Amino acid sequence: MTVASRILPALPFGRRADRLVERNVMSYRRTWLVLVSGFFEPLFYLLGIGFGIGALVGTVTGPDGGPISYGVFVAPGLLASSAMNGAIYDSTFNIFFKLRYAKTYDAILATPLGITDIAVGEITWALIRGTLYAIGFLSVMLVLGLARSPWVILALPSAMLIGFAFAAVGMAATTWVRSWTDFDYIFVVTLPLFLFSSTFYPLSVYPEPLRTIVSVTPLSRCIDLLRSLALGQIGPVLLIDVGYLAVMGGIGLWIVSRRLDRLLLK
Repeated sequence: MTVASRILPALPFGRRADRLVERNVMSYRRTWLVLVSGFFEPLFYLLGIGFGIGALVGTVTGPDGGPISYGVFVAPGLLASSAMNGAIYDSTFNIFFKLRYAKTYDAILATPLGITDIAVGEITWALIRGTLYAIGFLSVMLVLGLARSPWVILALPSAMLIGFAFAAVGMAATTWVRSWTDFDYIFVVTLPLFLFSSTFYPLSVYPEPLRTIVSVTPLSRCIDLLRSLALGQIGPVLLIDVGYLAVMGGIGLWIVSRRLDRLLLK
């Protein structure tokens, strides 16, 4: 970055956010194993459930009504869950420590960076981390033959969108967290999403109106998007899923900017 770009006032949408991303990269250079370790949890789920339990389950009904192997069914769901969990973890615990204990953002505001730079920079970093997990998991899916359509290549940008949406919402929620024990409330939300959003079984097992309620939850829309791409079930409903996640991320980013402004510039 040039000296001139450091002096000029920042644009409304986080012009200098890349400086914060660079800081995070530097801080993780000696603890890169922490980044790598997040990839293995969904991989273990895939191997243990997709293949272990999948050998007992056999086939399930796919989105098109036809039978597919259980491994093919759960893989996109675990990819979506991995993107969600990676983004949530990086935008909650780490942000809370920097905000409440390390006072990192107070120091950053003494530089040319502003509130919007902090919000966009941290969400971008969480997005980068989630993208790394998505690339690794998607590679495993391709190697194991768990993708049935070339449209699966779009699962990567879709997973990035999922990471953005949950990172923004996770960071927004963190601005209201008062102590470490408050993170239990976040798990109360994310764990049911992981278990009941058609990750391991189709929505058809739910009775109405419970099926309708589950189908509009965030992770359910994410899984529907990735599963449809992996199986080649392309339709207008995917645009609804994309719009849902984009609006979710945009609202989260707007809340983060307003909340950080109140917390750091009060």
